[in-house]
Amino acid sequence: MRRRQVGRNARKLHRWLVPIAALPLLITASTGSLYTLLLQQDIDAFWLLKIHTGDFGLLNLQPVYPILLGILTLFITISGSILLLKPSR
Repeated sequence: MRRRQVGRNARKLHRWLVPIAALPLLITASTGSLYTLLLQQDIDAFWLLKIHTGDFGLLNLQPVYPILLGILTLFITISGSILLLKPSR
């Protein structure tokens, strides 16, 4: 019974954190791709590069953004793998 409760809690935590983790990862991937595409068209959209690196204007996360992305990526990958390898009954 206790093991089943731990599994439920792990799934709840994973479901809650995935959308939070996905947002910065999607922002980074989309701004990096868009910046590269625009640069190939000789359009230098430097502001996209600033967003890509965590500078959101009033909220500048550049010093911690890479660490945050790494931790979020590891969490989602590890917790998702654990849930995948140990399916609930």
